[in-house]
Amino acid sequence: MSDLISYKCPNCGGDLRFSPQNGDYKCEYCGSRFTEQQLEALFGSQDLKDQEAEKPAEQEEARSEDGTVLYNCPSCGAEIVTEESTAATFCYYCHNPVILSGRLGGEFRPDYVVPFAIDRKRALEIFNGWIAQKKFVPKSFYSKDQIDKFSGVYFPYLLYSCHVTGRIDGEGRKVQRSQAGDFENITTSVYRVHRDGNLPVEHLAKNALKKANRILVEGVQPFDTKELKPFKASYLSGFMAEKRDVDKEEIAGSVEQEVKDYARNQLRASLAAYEDLRITDDTLEVTDEDWKYALMPVWTMTYKEAGTGKLYYFSMNGQSGKVIGELPVDQKALMMHALTVALPIFFVLLALSYFLL
Repeated sequence: MSDLISYKCPNCGGDLRFSPQNGDYKCEYCGSRFTEQQLEALFGSQDLKDQEAEKPAEQEEARSEDGTVLYNCPSCGAEIVTEESTAATFCYYCHNPVILSGRLGGEFRPDYVVPFAIDRKRALEIFNGWIAQKKFVPKSFYSKDQIDKFSGVYFPYLLYSCHVTGRIDGEGRKVQRSQAGDFENITTSVYRVHRDGNLPVEHLAKNALKKANRILVEGVQPFDTKELKPFKASYLSGFMAEKRDVDKEEIAGSVEQEVKDYARNQLRASLAAYEDLRITDDTLEVTDEDWKYALMPVWTMTYKEAGTGKLYYFSMNGQSGKVIGELPVDQKALMMHALTVALPIFFVLLALSYFLL
């Protein structure tokens, strides 16, 4: 089987792309639409299974000196340059969407995907509305060249589920105060306190891509995991995708500790009525641990500031539309604004000082 997957319209040969607005697949050229069932009937199951068969010679990976991986576009034959973690991309020359099936096979095959629910048109509307609320953003940040880089990307997340059983024992005080004339009566009661509880944790999502900007990838959360779909390669058609390069063993300890801390804080919060709380026993047990791998939708854009080379980011949850980003500031525009505000005040003060002398 070829290492590259590309879905073509049976009516005109154009490329088929997943449509977030309708949940089907649309041909970008003739406008034909196909349901998921029709797509599977047309192409069979191009779902990503373990591929042990030898790749055709024309699709062998070639690595360049800088470590990038090269493929040949199945549509026009042009060279496609990818990074090691790229799982779906576009041909730079013919814009044909290509899924690199070898990157998502075997242990790297996702269990789930949350499909894009917001299409590019709506994403740009949200982006423009967000920009309009900000002042002193350089025009180059939202120029045509920048907008062309606005991309829908499936980012990899590891989903952690478990069951936490916890109990805490301790000693707490309740203080009652009453006023009698000039005197204040204070009554302190000491109690033995006990709390226990069960906390089910389902699909706690953690970034599974090392090169990703952690603040932005985690900042666009939460995703509604009720919308998780069994993974199918066709959902990636028309979008970019990254494969995970983080193993669960690398983050298991910190994630388990995070869950325990949350459970402990919940138990302690139930004792907020007591003062001077002193915990004598604290027991937490984590069971039924389970890890899944999912791709989640994010609209994103990066911007490198001229002169400083600093990178700025914009990210938006491709399911809910939640936005997070860091914007550059046009220092010249900011200075001009400061001058237009400061100069009239300066001349008014100058005039007042003249008449007062």
